[in-house]
Amino acid sequence: MTVTTGKLPLKLSALVAILSLSLVVNLPGLAITPMLGTLSKVFPHTTQLEKQLLTMLPNLLIIPCLLLSGRLSLSRHKISIVVVSLIIYALCGILYLFSTSMVELIVISCLLGVGAGLLIPFSTGLLADTFAGPYRMKQMGLQSAISNMTLVCATYAVGLLSHGNWHLPFVVYLIPLIPLAISPFLRKIPVEDLYGTTSSDSTGSSATANSCQAASHSTGASEKGGFIYSRLFAAIGVYFFVTFSSIVISYYCPFLVEKEHWSSSLTGTITAIYFFFIFIPGFCLSPILKTLKQSTLIVSTLSLLAGLALFAFVRTEWAMMVGAAFIGAGYGIYQPVLYNKATFTVTDPRKSTMALALVLIANYGAIAIAPVIIDGIRSLLHAGGVTGFAFILNFVLTALFAVIVLIFRKSFIFSISKCDV
Repeated sequence: MTVTTGKLPLKLSALVAILSLSLVVNLPGLAITPMLGTLSKVFPHTTQLEKQLLTMLPNLLIIPCLLLSGRLSLSRHKISIVVVSLIIYALCGILYLFSTSMVELIVISCLLGVGAGLLIPFSTGLLADTFAGPYRMKQMGLQSAISNMTLVCATYAVGLLSHGNWHLPFVVYLIPLIPLAISPFLRKIPVEDLYGTTSSDSTGSSATANSCQAASHSTGASEKGGFIYSRLFAAIGVYFFVTFSSIVISYYCPFLVEKEHWSSSLTGTITAIYFFFIFIPGFCLSPILKTLKQSTLIVSTLSLLAGLALFAFVRTEWAMMVGAAFIGAGYGIYQPVLYNKATFTVTDPRKSTMALALVLIANYGAIAIAPVIIDGIRSLLHAGGVTGFAFILNFVLTALFAVIVLIFRKSFIFSISKCDV
């Protein structure tokens, strides 16, 4: 069975193998957050810094490895790199089960960040290599949905398993064994697509691929070394901001719940709603784009803004849950759209994975430094408590961002073209 791609026909088994990579891309650091309290009891002399390093170091190490992965994607060993990164990832999952100290956990987490950083660009890059036009956008939506849904399920599983043997929650890091087991099917990806030697096919879909590829070559924008830098920087900047705008939930929601003396379980509920609504748009991205068309990213931005307004100005439990849904939905639309936009920042198809790696750095960079930026601005303005200030600041910044989106709604980064729908 083959799948229509807009390029050469792709075996269904190869597509399943590519999408299976999405099962693991969001797990480093985040999946084990619910068990940090358990680790405090297992290792009572552990410092707060050591616990933070356990979740923070994987994300920090992912960033330089993304750059390395982007460079390696120009070689003719893409599948081998994917397999090696999956082996590193799975090995970490096994080592976690036999670890006996916090230091060992931290070292393994560093190795996990290396494996994840090498793998992540290929989870979207292989889709960029094998799909074109609206077919590509649909697959980007599925990739985003699968990765976020896996994170929701893994986080929930960790919460349940953390009540037993403290090693059990780390079994979520054995998930890479699934894509590793079916990785041989990646060899069925057409070599011509995998290494950018052709963009046509024999199924009648070549017109879509050719016209969309032509869009990268007829922009009139400055281009150097196969990149359209104005587009690339726009994609990086927008992805950084929308991640910065939404990640405030993960960092400051627990403190807000504690401040308002609500049940601690509310934090888990709000986080689950947030990730669930990030996941939903991925599965129905095509209908969303066809319905909203050029208003898609305007509506997404307003959704982010509405959610932040509820967190900033309406301090009730229902407002927090509805706000998380709005923020999650807005970010959930932006994410796959920006992945697809990244593939149009190059004039050389072979550099699509590198472009995706650069754009993904914006995501992990925002996650890593968002608290530093927010606390720095708070100190500069001599504002009060950081929790309330964080939501108000992000609301104001997102309101300004919404004005920018409205003014530049017809620009490359904010418009929806025929190649998207």
